[in-house]
Amino acid sequence: MDQSPQPARNDYAYFTRIQTRWMDNDIYGHVNNVVYYSYFDTIVNRYTIEVGGLDIHNGEVIGLVVESMCRYHQPASFPEELEAGLRVARLGNSSVRYEIGLFRPSCAEPVVTGHFIHVFVDRQTRRPAAITASMRAGMEKLLRSDTNN
Repeated sequence: MDQSPQPARNDYAYFTRIQTRWMDNDIYGHVNNVVYYSYFDTIVNRYTIEVGGLDIHNGEVIGLVVESMCRYHQPASFPEELEAGLRVARLGNSSVRYEIGLFRPSCAEPVVTGHFIHVFVDRQTRRPAAITASMRAGMEKLLRSDTNN
């Protein structure tokens, strides 16, 4: 387990609950490492759809993941419910770096932390496209105050 300093719960601006599932556990009885990436995908896309107005089916602009990373601090296992925290570390013209922390309810220390970088592209050409005004407005609500963007 990673013992380096990590962000705490109050470092994140938006939260959603993630219910672990029976199939998330591996042979060792804890959530398998690759499953955390699906939890990251869930919170990022829930936020961009619900708050930013991303139209995943018909929008002209879509987000593609170009980088992701996860640090494991504590094991979790089914049937735990986790709370996913989200913040934005960098916001560019066509890309955004989200940072995610997964927490047990009422715990300040994360189970895992990581990041997820989206590059927004034209759905047809797959060429970089500007983040839409509604998505940008939603992302700005999550922008970390300790970064210079």
